This record gives sequence, structure tokens and C-alpha cells, in this order.
Amino acid sequence: MSYGVVWFKRDLRLHDHAALCAASAQGPLLCLYIIEPQLWQQADLSSQHYRFLLECLHDLRQSLQQRGMTLLVKVGEACTVLEQLYQASPFRALYAHEETGNHFTFQRDLAVARWCRTHGLPWQEYRQSGVIRRLASRDGWAARWEQLVSAPCLPVPPMQAWPAPLASDTTPSPEQLGIYPFDPPQRQRGGRRRAIAVLQDFLATRSAHYRGGISSPLSAPSACSRLSPYLAMGCLSLREIVQSTRRRLTQLPAENTRQRKGLQAFISRLHWHCHFMQKLESEPAIEWRNLHPGYDGLREEEIDAARLQALMDGRTGWPLVDACVAMLQHTGWLNFRMRAMLVSVAAYPLWLHWRPVGLWLARCFLDYEPGIHWSQLQMQAGTTGINTTRVYNPVKQAMDHDPQGRFVRQWLPAMRRVPDSWLFQPWKMPDDLCRQHGLEGEYALVQPLVELESATRLARQRLHARRNEQGVRAGKQAILHKHGSRKQLPRAGGTAKAVTTVQLALPLEAEPAPD
Repeated sequence: MSYGVVWFKRDLRLHDHAALCAASAQGPLLCLYIIEPQLWQQADLSSQHYRFLLECLHDLRQSLQQRGMTLLVKVGEACTVLEQLYQASPFRALYAHEETGNHFTFQRDLAVARWCRTHGLPWQEYRQSGVIRRLASRDGWAARWEQLVSAPCLPVPPMQAWPAPLASDTTPSPEQLGIYPFDPPQRQRGGRRRAIAVLQDFLATRSAHYRGGISSPLSAPSACSRLSPYLAMGCLSLREIVQSTRRRLTQLPAENTRQRKGLQAFISRLHWHCHFMQKLESEPAIEWRNLHPGYDGLREEEIDAARLQALMDGRTGWPLVDACVAMLQHTGWLNFRMRAMLVSVAAYPLWLHWRPVGLWLARCFLDYEPGIHWSQLQMQAGTTGINTTRVYNPVKQAMDHDPQGRFVRQWLPAMRRVPDSWLFQPWKMPDDLCRQHGLEGEYALVQPLVELESATRLARQRLHARRNEQGVRAGKQAILHKHGSRKQLPRAGGTAKAVTTVQLALPLEAEPAPD
């Protein structure tokens, strides 16, 4: 008699867990989590992600203990840990979910696959999202997504424990692992119990404010679902979120149009969540290389370290931008429109390459999901070759989404001294007026790094000049065919024609239209 090993990665739950169900059906099993030091030293992760993970593992361990199971937690590189476990007590198979992660996890999974082949062990991997591995064509992708999310959720299976041949290792601290030190004091806490509570709260009441509430940084913290970090760590499955949302829709009266529209919009964002992740799965290099090679060299050779540092410190001089950075530093979260604005400001008036900006934001976003993150960074920076140029003016965004300055005054103490008449362009205040309002010393206003209008105009010109080059235009169709969505459009006479389109809707906590 032997046992199977269920390797938990970013799927920290027992409910709707395909790998766990498959392993339990074959006999005794051992549940394993590996803390990989090299993974946590990657430049896109920070200590907030690690502490959130530990909170999720705590819930997972308790759920297993309630069923007579244990969670073996080992520290080391994946192949080394698996070899140690196999030498101590050979197992029959390895079970896991497919992961669309960063470059490190991709290479690690390739190494684990080689290790399994060397030992003649089957490694059985299962889908847990709408992402399809080794996808040959986007044709029919939406139908396959619907098939996945409509299938019944898998219940927690009966499990027979195999005695762990090794003891769990002591959990290292973030400092011992050398993780980038960033853990905001007001970040969300991890674990399935909290995830379920957030989901129930959103479905019951907060979803009524989803449409129309997710754009402003004032209303978004409660109007958005706030489920993205739990989805990224797998505390909830995509399928159970979709099905819970659809059940809630059936319970709402027809006249409750506001909440019904909010839930319908939320489901569409869950679809786009997977649509963008599929891009990284199909082309892992977009984590560090332009999706369209015609844009190579556009910004890489002009990285301005001082501008990048000013952005990271929240010292750009544009109040809404700096307030968003302050919120990120305190909460690890920001609504999608403000995220898009940060990237737009970085890519256009500041003319920064998306890669270093993306690494910084990945460390800041608790809900960092590589597949969405890098696709969105490139889309906002204009290097996909297939999307409309998306430029967010930080002054206009403030006028539209923070007209009374409540948000910027909450996060920027100096702005509390600025009169309403100078709220959107405080850098234009005369010196004597600044002194009159105490805007000196620690309250001194930061001057914008560049003149917004002229810098943005120049950036557009440079981007569009590259876009209009014959070779760049010629490469667009191949990218569109590989990564564009498929949409059924009506033919004359009522039949449908499948066409490739570039969708402008954005994932999960998103708003489709730029300003």
C-alpha cells in the first residue's frame, strides 16, 4: 500500500479542490505545502504576501485537523523536498492544481515535471480557473470557461491520512527568508473563513454599489468585492464565487435592478479575470518582454531612476497620484481605475518602462496575480500593439472622482491646508498664499516632476510614431489572433459570425472606459 501527495500551492482550501478529490479517491494521502526560499526572494513579492499566506495556511491546517488530517509544511526548493519525502517513504503519485504564476513558478514546475519523470511518478494536474494549458486557439475559449464555472463544485472528499514520514519545519520569518519588507498596517487578513465572510457580505449588500461605485477611491473600498486576494491565493475557487453570485441573482426580486446589475457586472469581471491570465499562460515572456516586439527600445533606454523613486515615494506633485501611493502603502489595495491611473502617469508623462513600475506595484498589491498584472501593465503602457492608447489625466481624474478633495486630504496632510479653489492644481498657488496657509516645512507642497500637458503630448507622439511604423502595424494581426477575445456578432439573416475583437473591459475590480 502506498499514498499520494497533494501539493498545495495557490489553492489553499479543501472545498472544490480537484487535486484533493482525485488523490483521495485513490487511497491514503499526505497534504504538503512547500515554503520555497527562492520564490519569496523574487522581486515581485513582499512580506505582506508571505504573511497573508501564513494566515491562509493556518485556516487550511485547522480544516484538515477537523478531518483527522495534517498539513506537512517543509522549507526548501520543491524538487529537494519531494526527493527527501520520496526517500523517506516512496509515494505513488503527485497531485496539484495548474498554476499560472511568475517566471520562477513556471521554471519550478518544469523542474518538478522532470523530477517526476526521472522517478517514474505520475504528476496529475487539474484546472482551477478558466485558464487552459497548452491552448492552441482562442476559438471557443469563452464556451469552455462557461463549461468550467457551470459544473458542480466538488465537495470536500472523505480522506484517509498517511502518516507523515517527515516532521514539519519551523516556519521562517520574512526576515529569515530575505523577503522585500513591505507589510501595510491596514491590509486584508488571509484565510478561507475571512474569504467566505467577505463574499457573503458582498453578495448580501455591498454589490448594490458595485456599478458606479468602483471608480472613485472614496466609494471603491466597500463597493468593490475585495475578493481578489482570496482568489489569488485560492482560498475560494473561481467556480464557487461565480455560482454563489448566480444563486444570489436568482434570489433577488426583479425590481432590485441596481444590485442585479452590480452582480452581473461582477460576473463579467470574473470572466475577464481569466481572459487576462490566459495571456500569460500562453506567452510567459510578457512578464518581462513587450508583447509586441515592435515596441522594444521605446522606453527601456531612458529609465529615469529619480522619477521612478519619486513615484514610489508618492512625491510626483499630482495630489491624486500621491494620495493613491499613500493608500497603497497603508492598505496594500487600490481600486482598478486608480491603479490604471498610476500606470498611465508612469508610462506617459513620466515616460517610465512598465517593467520596473510593475515590480513595484506587484510588491504593493496584496492581490497580485501575475497573469492579470503583467497583461494590464502592458495594456496601460501601450506595448501590446492591439489596444487603444489609455491615458488617464490625474487632474481630470481628481475632478471626476474626488471633487471635494476628501480622498487626497485623507491621505496627504498638506492638502488639508490647501483652499478648495486650488485643490486640483495646488502647485500653482502663489508663494505668499502658501505661507499664509502654512504650506511650508513638512507641509510644503511637492512640485510636479514634469509639466503634465506637454509631457503627455510628447509621450503620445512618440508612442503613435512607433505604432504607425509599417513593421509594427504588420505584427498586430498575429498578436490579435493569439490573444484577442472571440465574440459572436450577428450576420445578416440572423446567423452568427465569430470574429476576433479587442475587448476593453477589464478584470474583476475594473471599469472599461479610460478618460
